[in-house]
Amino acid sequence: MNCISCLQNNSLALNVYVQPRASKNRVAGMHGSAIKICVTAPPVENKANEAVINLIAELLEVPKSSVSIKSGKQGRSKKVLISNLALKEAQEALARTLSKT
Repeated sequence: MNCISCLQNNSLALNVYVQPRASKNRVAGMHGSAIKICVTAPPVENKANEAVINLIAELLEVPKSSVSIKSGKQGRSKKVLISNLALKEAQEALARTLSKT
């Protein structure tokens, strides 16, 4: 799974492609080398970014404080940092979710 990688400081980097103003919050599959996430929130006043953080935290079963957006806050393509989670656990959670799409 090339959408997630391990960083030096015991954190993970997840490539995400976001579709704001969707009909419901969900993981829609892959978009190139990124996981595609649909959120109902509009891309104004950081609402879509907050929805992405909430969805990823729920998906990976980590606190919202462990998830942050490193780059791409203004665009659809984002790099999301996840701290205190093993790469294998994250890959398994993503694989389970993607198998349902």
